Amino acid sequence: MARQIDKLRNIGIIAHIDAGKTTVTERMLFYSGAKHRVGMVDKGTTVTDDDPEEQERGITIYAACVTFNWKNVHINLLDTPGHVDFTAEVERCLRVLDGAVVVFSAREGVEAQSETVWRQADHYEVPRIVFINKMDREGADFDAVFGELSNRLGAKPVAIQIPAGAGPAHTSLPFYGVIDLVRMRMLSFDDQEDALDIQETEIPEELVDTAQVWRLKMLEQLAEYSDELTDLMLMEEDIPESAIHDVLRQGTIQQSFQPVMCGSALHGIGVQPILDAVQAYLPSPLDRPPVVGTLVSTGRKQEEEQVVSRKPAVDEPFCGLVFKVVPAKTGDISWARIYSGQITANSRIYNPGKDKKDNVAQLWQIYATRKDPQGKIDSVQTGDIVGIVGLRHTITGDTICDASDPILLESIEFPETVISMAIEPENTTERDKLEDTLEMLMRQDPTLEVFHGDTGQTLLRGMGELHLEVVKNRLLREFKLNVRFHKPQVSYRETIANKVEVTGECNRLMNGVQKYARITIRMEPNEDVTHGLAVVNQLAPDALPADCLEATFDQLRNCGSGGGVIAGFPLMRLKVTVLDAEIAEEGSDDVAFRIATKDAFDRCLQAGKPVLLEPIMRLSITTPADYLGDFVGDLQQRRAMIVSTEAHGDRTEIEAHAPLKELFGYSSAMRSLSQGRAGCSIAPLNYMPAPEEDLSEFRF
Repeated sequence: MARQIDKLRNIGIIAHIDAGKTTVTERMLFYSGAKHRVGMVDKGTTVTDDDPEEQERGITIYAACVTFNWKNVHINLLDTPGHVDFTAEVERCLRVLDGAVVVFSAREGVEAQSETVWRQADHYEVPRIVFINKMDREGADFDAVFGELSNRLGAKPVAIQIPAGAGPAHTSLPFYGVIDLVRMRMLSFDDQEDALDIQETEIPEELVDTAQVWRLKMLEQLAEYSDELTDLMLMEEDIPESAIHDVLRQGTIQQSFQPVMCGSALHGIGVQPILDAVQAYLPSPLDRPPVVGTLVSTGRKQEEEQVVSRKPAVDEPFCGLVFKVVPAKTGDISWARIYSGQITANSRIYNPGKDKKDNVAQLWQIYATRKDPQGKIDSVQTGDIVGIVGLRHTITGDTICDASDPILLESIEFPETVISMAIEPENTTERDKLEDTLEMLMRQDPTLEVFHGDTGQTLLRGMGELHLEVVKNRLLREFKLNVRFHKPQVSYRETIANKVEVTGECNRLMNGVQKYARITIRMEPNEDVTHGLAVVNQLAPDALPADCLEATFDQLRNCGSGGGVIAGFPLMRLKVTVLDAEIAEEGSDDVAFRIATKDAFDRCLQAGKPVLLEPIMRLSITTPADYLGDFVGDLQQRRAMIVSTEAHGDRTEIEAHAPLKELFGYSSAMRSLSQGRAGCSIAPLNYMPAPEEDLSEFRF
C-alpha cells in the first residue's frame, strides 16, 4: 500500500457532543464517492457509529477510522466521540494525527467539551480548521461563535467564508449558502440532489458590503505573516488567489491561526469546501516535525537518556505507535500510526517498552471500527495508519520499531477514573467468563480499570456514569454474562493534613538471623503531586549500601501505589523525604530496610491526620433563561459552587463545580428541571476534602 507521503492527510473530526461530527464525516464519505448514500445519525445508518450502543443513543462512543480519496489526496479520517466520558478516544487519536477539523454548533457555540478537545489539540500541537456547523438552525449566530473562538479558546481564527443568511427556512433571511472570501464568490448548494453540485455566482448585492469587510479583515490578518501580501495591500494591487492560499497553508501548518468555514452538514452545505481546505491547508506527514523518542537498549532506557528522531521517510528505520486496540475473537486488531520506514505482513517487530518481539501476521486497511473486508494489504509505509493483526504483547500507547534500531516514543497518558461500580458473577463459571471479557474490554479501553476485592466483588472504575453504563450493557447484551451490578460509587482518594517525621524500625529474628534497620522519613502534603507520592533523598552519599538504598526507595514507591488508611483508597498529594538511616554491622540488608520503610510509611499515614478527598466535577449547563433560577437552586442543594452564568441569546450557560457524589443521576434531574430543553457536560476538575459525614461511612 505505497502512497505518496505528500498526498496523505491524517485528520480527525473533533467537537462537543451533538455538534455534528459524524454527520460531517458521512457527508465527506458521500462526496468522495466512498459511499453511495448518506447515512443518518438518527436512523443509525452511519458508517462510523456502527456499534449498537452508538446507534441506540445517537452518539459516538468509539473512535472510528475511514479512508478515502479526495481529488489528488488520500485522507485517513478519525471520527471521535464528543461526550466527556469518552475523551480518552479523542486523546489517543490526536496523539497520532497531523491535522483536525474542529466542529462547532452555530447555535451553542463554544461548549465545555469544545474547550477540552481544543486544549488536547494544543497539547499535541495539531493544526486545525474550524467548521461552524448548523447555520440553518434557529438561533444560529456566526459572528458570536467566531468571537468565542478568540475569547474562550485563545484561538486565532481567520474567516475564509461567511454565511449567506442564518436560521431555518421560515426566518426572514434563512441560510442558503456560503461566501468564499478568497475568491469572492457566492457558493450555493442544491439540496434536492444531496448538494452534490455547487453553483458559483456573483455575491448578492445586499451581502457585498459585508463580504468586503470580512475579506479586508482576512487579508489584514494574513498580511501579518506575509511580506508579499503586505506589499500588495500597501500598493493597492490585486492579490492573487495563489498568494492567499500559500499564506493560509503555511500559517495553518505552523499553527499561527485557524481558517474558519461554515455550513450545514445535515443538508450538505459547505462540506465539499472543507475537503478542499483539508487538501489545501492541513499538513501531510512531510510537513510535520520528525517524531522524537528515547534511544533504548534491550528495552531499558540508558543511564543518560539520549533523544533521537525519525524523519517521515521510507528509508528511515521503521517506527510506529499503537494508539488503539480493537479486540476480536479471530485476533485483536491494533491501530498503528507509521512514523518512519515501512512494515510488511508476516514480519517481526520489536516493542522496546516491554523488551518483546511480536509477529505481524496481517495488515489491514481499517473501515470504521473493523477491518475492511477488501482491505488486506501486504505492506504499509511512512505516514499511514494501518490495522495490525497478531500483536500479543503490545497495547495502546506502545512503540513498535525495528529491533536493530530501537526507539521509545512518548506514550499516551489518560485521565484518572473518578467513579466505580461493583459487579458480582453468579457462579464460578460466570466468574471465569467475566475475567476473560473484562481483560478484553481493558485492551480496547485504557480508561476502564478493574480491581478485585476480598469480598468476591469485582470493581469497575470508569470516567463517568455513561461510561460504566455502556460497559454494563455490553456485558449483558453482547457477552450475555449472568452477573449482578451494584450502584455506581465515588472513587475517593486519600492524603494527610499535617507534616510528620517518623522513624521506622526492623529489629526482629528471621530464620535464625537478627535483622536490623532504622529509617527516618518526613511525610507532608504536596498539592503538586497529582497521584501517588513524590520521593526525595536527603541521605548522605555513603549512608546506606546500594542494595539497601534501592530497597528503601522501591518500598516507598510500592507503598505510594497502595491505598491509604481510611478505606484503602489510592493516595495522592504526598511528598516523602528520606532523612536518616541506621545500620548494624550484621543483619542490615535489603529485607530489613523494606520492613523498616513500610513501618515508617504506615505510621506517617496514621500520624499525619488522614484526609479523605472527593472528586469535584466541572459542570457546564446550557439552559433556556426561564429555567435559570430552578437550576441555581438545585445546584446549591448539591453543594455546588456556581462559578459563572453567561447569557447567549435566549439561552444561559452556567458553570459550576460540584462533588461527584451529588451528581449521580443528574442527567435525569436536568431534564425534569428544563422539560428536556437543557444540556450539560460534566468533567473531572480536582479533588477536595470530603465532608465529615462521608468520612464516617468508612469508620467501623
